[in-house]
Amino acid sequence: MTARWTGERRWLCLLALLIAALLPSCSRSDAKPTSDVASPRVFRVVRSKQLTALAVIDKQRTLEAALAALGVEVRWLEFAAGPQQLEALNAGELDLALTAESPPAFAQAADGPVVYLAHRAPSGKAVSCLVAPGSGIEKVADLKGKRVTFQKASVGHYLLTKALAREGLSLNDVQPVYLPPPDAQAAFSERKVDAWLIWEPFATRGIKSGIAKALFDGEGLRDSGDFYTTNRKFYDHGQEILKVFFSELRKAEAWSEAHPREMAELLSSDLMIDVPTLLEMHQKYTFGVFPITPEIITKQQAVADLYYSLHFLPKKVDVKPGFLSTAEYAALLPP
Repeated sequence: MTARWTGERRWLCLLALLIAALLPSCSRSDAKPTSDVASPRVFRVVRSKQLTALAVIDKQRTLEAALAALGVEVRWLEFAAGPQQLEALNAGELDLALTAESPPAFAQAADGPVVYLAHRAPSGKAVSCLVAPGSGIEKVADLKGKRVTFQKASVGHYLLTKALAREGLSLNDVQPVYLPPPDAQAAFSERKVDAWLIWEPFATRGIKSGIAKALFDGEGLRDSGDFYTTNRKFYDHGQEILKVFFSELRKAEAWSEAHPREMAELLSSDLMIDVPTLLEMHQKYTFGVFPITPEIITKQQAVADLYYSLHFLPKKVDVKPGFLSTAEYAALLPP
């Protein structure tokens, strides 16, 4: 009897230890992870090769200093254009993108977990349609039948669509050549295409080198701005990092607007453009980072609807799931 009781007691003790070991893990799986536990240790940000406050943060290394207190490393990644950024964002290979209005709409059409974080006012003059001097192309209507290159799902795509529509034309009236900026630049330089829709600093480089002139820019055409976006997973676990980022970004936006010469001197070598030219370019940009408003959401829905109506999107997209609540935006971008 004693031996039997001893065996049963030993078995009960082992069972109790097993239950005790399991209980904490059960409670942890039921609880929502805290931001401290789930917060990423690396923040992967797109590198801006434009005259932007984001490029200023990169050069001045202020973000690295600000995030050091959280033990977060900053990695700057370079991409050809906005669509490539959103591909990386959706694949979990990039944590923060800066693009025009079109790439997020295309990403949502592909069921990408896009989260719109903040907005930049449109800088219409910073996007141009380039043609060769002496090409005989003097107005938008002259593009009919011509080979026009641009990055598909980019602001160039959007502005060409708007410009043609204003003349009673559509993309069916031109020969679209879908190329990322580096390949488009080569094709345009070699006269394999007749026109190129592109943003700064590519446009200014082409004009200054004498191989291009601006047929038109986005002034009066561009009715939507840029977006800072992330993916849902990073937003859920990296909100403290994002708050620090936008705090630094706001300071850099104010500095960039108030110090055009210092900004030009800081970025001249990276952009491969001289300071006087960058000072001219500075006038083309609108600086500032702004919260998302209902009007901005409505406009982004109109962008997605336009692409769907033109059969560039495989399905009608509801952009609203990609946007946060008013309270969430207030927490992310405090006034």
